Amino acid sequence: MKVDRRHSLSIKLLKLVLLWALLAGMALSLAQILFDLRLEREAIRQDATQILAMFRDPASQAIFSLDKEMATQVIEGLFANPAVHFAAIGHPGEEPLASRERPLSTPPYRVLTDLLFGVEQSFSTPLRGREPYNEYYGELQLTLETAPYGQTFLRYSLIILASGLLRALAMAGALYLIYHVLLTRPLARIIEHTASINPDLPGKMMIPMLPGQERNELGLWITKVNALLEAIERNRDQRHEAEASLRHMARHDQLTGLPNRGLLLEQLVRVLADAKRRQRGVAVLCCGLDDFKEINDKFGYQAGDGILVAVAERLQSHSARLVSVARLGGDQFALIVADVDEPYDVAELAQQLLDELALPFPVGGHQVTTGATIGITLFPDDGLDAGKLLQKAEQTMMLAKARSRNRYQFYIASVDSEMRERRQLAASLRNALLRNEFHLVYQPQISLTDHRVLGVEALLRWHHPERGLIPPDLFIPLAEQSGAIIPIGEWVLDQACRQLRQWQDAGRTQLRMSVNLSTVQLHHPDLTEMVTQVLQRYDLPRDSLELEVTETGLMEDIHAAARHLHKLKSIGVYIALDDFGTGYSSLSYLRRLPLDKIKIDKSFTGDLLTDPDDRTIVRVIIQLGHNLGMQVIAEGVELAEQQAYLSQEGCDAGQGYFYSPPLTAAALTGWIDNYERQHHQA
Repeated sequence: MKVDRRHSLSIKLLKLVLLWALLAGMALSLAQILFDLRLEREAIRQDATQILAMFRDPASQAIFSLDKEMATQVIEGLFANPAVHFAAIGHPGEEPLASRERPLSTPPYRVLTDLLFGVEQSFSTPLRGREPYNEYYGELQLTLETAPYGQTFLRYSLIILASGLLRALAMAGALYLIYHVLLTRPLARIIEHTASINPDLPGKMMIPMLPGQERNELGLWITKVNALLEAIERNRDQRHEAEASLRHMARHDQLTGLPNRGLLLEQLVRVLADAKRRQRGVAVLCCGLDDFKEINDKFGYQAGDGILVAVAERLQSHSARLVSVARLGGDQFALIVADVDEPYDVAELAQQLLDELALPFPVGGHQVTTGATIGITLFPDDGLDAGKLLQKAEQTMMLAKARSRNRYQFYIASVDSEMRERRQLAASLRNALLRNEFHLVYQPQISLTDHRVLGVEALLRWHHPERGLIPPDLFIPLAEQSGAIIPIGEWVLDQACRQLRQWQDAGRTQLRMSVNLSTVQLHHPDLTEMVTQVLQRYDLPRDSLELEVTETGLMEDIHAAARHLHKLKSIGVYIALDDFGTGYSSLSYLRRLPLDKIKIDKSFTGDLLTDPDDRTIVRVIIQLGHNLGMQVIAEGVELAEQQAYLSQEGCDAGQGYFYSPPLTAAALTGWIDNYERQHHQA
């Protein structure tokens, strides 16, 4: 911030100092000139007196002797002085003995000198005889022109005036510099520091004390201003704290400190907008405590408040999975879950919350147990509006309480039923392995060149004691989410290798066993060691085992997957890439993976007879696999025409219902015998 120079204090000061210095210098110079004027007038009179005194005796002698020639010489002597205008020797009233008059000079300053001294000044002295007679003979008259005296006076007056003004200007400059150094320049620096102060943070940047100004008025002013800035900062902070406290009180629950309903709705609006933009799911959970009124009646409201605070803490312990936890009022809380992939994930979280809230709360030396009921709504299935979703979650929670407490319930009955079914399956899955509910079936893989049985793929099946056969695409994801896939996968590998050992002992040494690896298994640190141990346990050749990994599973973390696959490849097993074409894998990564075989996904095989695009994709996959030195096998072969097309394009092997559905080990042994007899006869 700079001051306009027209309004600068320094410029104003300079103008004032110069003005008053000029006025003072001029006044003093004029006083000196007036004094010199009086002295100059006195000098004219003294000069006239001296001239008359010098020529009085010669003039007296001339008039006494009436010597006209002598008188004339006296007059000429007087005119040697350039200021003499007129001179005469004689008796007043009579013809002068001698006289002379010189014309007045005409200098340009004549008007000024005539005004100051007059045009001329006349003087006379009596001419007398010698003592003791002292006779009077006449007078010596003298008239002096003032212009020569005025010229000298004016010259000295001009010098006095100029020197006076110069002295005044010099004094003004000195005063201005002193004032500028001592006052205006320090003030300018103070203004610069003041301008740099942030109005929003006045106490964060103080005005520095200027050197040499500590004890004067400027130093005192800086000290007082800094104290004022600190006070303003303190008051501002206190005001902001008070405002923040008021805003927090207006938007948060006083007891638990959680957001209240208003703030929750604001947060939910933002979450839904982001989820809509990213096409992601959101869940709203309304949690109400069961029989909370009885706790207040039995232990008092203070104990009830303590339980509410403890409930809030238990809910907040899941903040990593929650966008927000709020208290709606009374014994009701609300939670927002973002990035929901499947409702099952929300059901898992809801059950975990119910389990934790069912744990006892310490109240006054007692252990108080209470339950909770949770209503769940999903975005966008149950609605797009934040208020409606929260309202539906509350209604669902109240409905669940009316039916049965200590449970969760989804807003849509079909979703709620599906989530409960999946949760029951997940619970049953934990013990399915111990109860021997799993078994393997095998599907043959046939060479398309010589129609030999190259190997079999082991497929896991779960026969639930109550629900019967459970589809793999339903229970495998549950096993991966719960971590049960690790022991299940180890069991599958063990059973498949045991069966392969039996077949090889029976003379079928050409068979290769193909076993699927889930993404969770692939990233398990002990996978390679476990595979090695199983192969050693059944004394199987390393190349008789083929491990299949899905393309989508690899893409989750291609770098880590590549490391694990290289470790598996180092022990000698075959590696196949299942469902190829569905995971958008990069060809550059595909070249770096230690793959022996590519499996064409059945989604391409199924329509290749009717869909030109699928035929093109199948052809490209076969060419790509061969160019990379890999074998290619097609899944989902169900028609002879499909087999013919695949064989024509150079596909190495096929697998599907055209050859055989998945069979038990005993059934597959009979099928292989029958298949080999038929093709041997052919």
